[in-house]
Amino acid sequence: MSTLARRCLAEGVGTALLLAAVVGSGIMGAKLAGGNVHLALLANSIATGGALVALIIAFGWVSGAHFNPLVSAMAAWKGDLPCQEAVLYTVVQCVGAVVGVLAAHAMFELPILQLSTHVRTGAGQWWSEVVATFGLLTVILGCRGESARYAPFAVGGYITAAYWFTASTSFANPAVTLARALTDTFAGIRPLDAPGFVAAQIVGAGLAAGLHCALHETRTSR
Repeated sequence: MSTLARRCLAEGVGTALLLAAVVGSGIMGAKLAGGNVHLALLANSIATGGALVALIIAFGWVSGAHFNPLVSAMAAWKGDLPCQEAVLYTVVQCVGAVVGVLAAHAMFELPILQLSTHVRTGAGQWWSEVVATFGLLTVILGCRGESARYAPFAVGGYITAAYWFTASTSFANPAVTLARALTDTFAGIRPLDAPGFVAAQIVGAGLAAGLHCALHETRTSR
């Protein structure tokens, strides 16, 4: 297997496991919480953050553990990943995300194919996704050099926190957003609402890139 194939496999499997954790913990949390949405969200956020830490450590040495098309796009922008490979990463991330959702459905013996009816729309939700994605990309871009070893914990910690400080519960990932439109469970989002989230995420990523340029210029000018 070529190096690129191994990296794509890592991205696909890692993203699938991430979505299995997001959707599966949402289903389990909702079941055990007995209608208490706050408790279900707590379970969902802790499981997702923990899974992110583990998956980034497990796959980071192979592919960089992006699991997010915007992270891959940022890597291409920084010159760390060829553009054609970033596109390939995006494809396998989206496929892996869908596989992860279907795997979660199978684990809980739910209908495999679903469309979400969970409404997530409006200015507050979109702005939340801008903020969530801006913060995530800023954290990732900041974890370079000596700080790179802390990236799994920084990313996992940020996402766990962002579940709670954003109105949207911090999707911050186009592949995750599209895949979660395919589950009518706690973690779902209506297909109709997904494009608004993705557009907001792209805006957030652009703002993070702008901040990175400003901070980098300040650092190099000293």
